[in-house]
Amino acid sequence: MGLIVNKPQPQLKLRSLLEQLDISVKSLAHDIPVQFGGPVDETRGFVLHTNDYMASPDTLPIGDHFAMTATRTILQDLANGKGPEISLLVLGYSGWSAGQLEAELLQNGWLICDPNVEIVFGLANEHKWTAALRTIGIDPLMLSSQAGRA
Repeated sequence: MGLIVNKPQPQLKLRSLLEQLDISVKSLAHDIPVQFGGPVDETRGFVLHTNDYMASPDTLPIGDHFAMTATRTILQDLANGKGPEISLLVLGYSGWSAGQLEAELLQNGWLICDPNVEIVFGLANEHKWTAALRTIGIDPLMLSSQAGRA
């Protein structure tokens, strides 16, 4: 599974989502942005966050700096000011069938870079893609929609 981290849902904010779930907001430091995580099960929510918050066994560590939690507990903790330092709430996810992603990688259908906290959490959505490309030495202005083989 994968999560899109640069496609906002501007009509939805965490505070309104918490109200819809009957979670009282006591100390919400800031209204965390809600992102479109992908086209699969758009009613399912995930909180992608820094690894300073771990609600074991409900939190899945992702590498050295990220974690993901998909329970009501993290929403309650965010509403009470006890959640992770930095986070994004995403609704939906992207998914692949067995072997599909591997095949797409072999066909050079994806560009891959190391995860970067500053890019995911620190940049405006419209700058994340370009910044990620630059970490692997690619200038997006040099990309072409035409493909070929050498």
